[in-house]
Amino acid sequence: MQFSEILGQDYIKNHLIKSALLGRIPHAQLFVGPEGSGTLAMAIAYAQFVLCNNTGNDNNNGNESCNLKFKSLSHPDLHFVYPNVTNEDVKSKPKSADFIIDWREFVLQNPYGSLFDWYKHLGVQNKQGEIRVEDAQDILKSLALKSYEGGYKIMIVWMVDKMNIAASNKLLKLLEEPPEKTLFLLITESEEDIIQTIRSRCQVTHFSALPESIIAKAMKEIYFLDDNSAFKVAHQAQGNYNKALHIVKNDNNDFPFEKWFIEWVRAAFRAKGNATAIHDLIAWSEEIAGLGREAQKQFLNYCIVFFRQAMLYNYNIEKLVYLETNTPNFNLEKFAPFVNGSNINAIFNELSDAIYHIERNGNAKIILTDLSIKLTRLIHKNE
Repeated sequence: MQFSEILGQDYIKNHLIKSALLGRIPHAQLFVGPEGSGTLAMAIAYAQFVLCNNTGNDNNNGNESCNLKFKSLSHPDLHFVYPNVTNEDVKSKPKSADFIIDWREFVLQNPYGSLFDWYKHLGVQNKQGEIRVEDAQDILKSLALKSYEGGYKIMIVWMVDKMNIAASNKLLKLLEEPPEKTLFLLITESEEDIIQTIRSRCQVTHFSALPESIIAKAMKEIYFLDDNSAFKVAHQAQGNYNKALHIVKNDNNDFPFEKWFIEWVRAAFRAKGNATAIHDLIAWSEEIAGLGREAQKQFLNYCIVFFRQAMLYNYNIEKLVYLETNTPNFNLEKFAPFVNGSNINAIFNELSDAIYHIERNGNAKIILTDLSIKLTRLIHKNE
């Protein structure tokens, strides 16, 4: 992975290169950034810089055979850990090593990919993955061995916030007493979900969302979009390069989130003083409950974005509105007045609570039905 392939984040690139050249390499580093900001791509490029003893600003002037191994992510001193699940081939106690071929293929296709993209790649998007104690045991075994090339051994833990308690405790012991010349690169989108004892032992680097200009430039150079189309995609992506890729490839239609959302709010409107509409809300809840938990969380996050966009439109901040609907007879302008300062916080809190309970294996039908009934009251609340 070349540093030049990573969009933006120039300050972080320069900081990592300079510190590595000076020999100041903290043994545990935590990269925190939103989806599509390039945390995984940066970790791989940094690992290549360190392992291959590169000196150039674009991962060159070092060990060429080592650099070649990174083109297939097959360097023997580079190790990965990531959330995984059981499937038809791995029936129990899955660990990252069981999916290493899939992982390399996934990252080489799109190092900006999301956790949901990873589950889709595995064909298990209906399940919630995690990093289990079996992975932590593999980390211990891998790092106990001498490095193949006599230098560093690097462990990249992607989405470390998905590590369960047993695995976290084992990782904590390693971070407290790391083997010699070992580098941990932990990656997360949610710093607060990592146990404090692990966070306190890492040097934290925060990544920001990408500027629209940088995403637009990539759209023009890589996908040959004209200026207007490139900036439109960049505006809709909201700093998330992975989202921009999905937009430009037009592969966002796996789930009809817009259709489900509009059916939901229309049923909630009808439910006021109309008992039969409650049956529509229950039927809607059953439909969404039939999805996998990851898809449910993705949809509820989409609902948060939709409500926020409606509120911005309601308060005439249209330059921040990027959402475009395709459903006939639905107009964001007409919907927007129903989302205002008197109900937006309550709506956001209810959606956030629903995501929290679904993530913790609550009964999805009950959670979504309760959410729907609350929405019937909130959506009619005047400012």
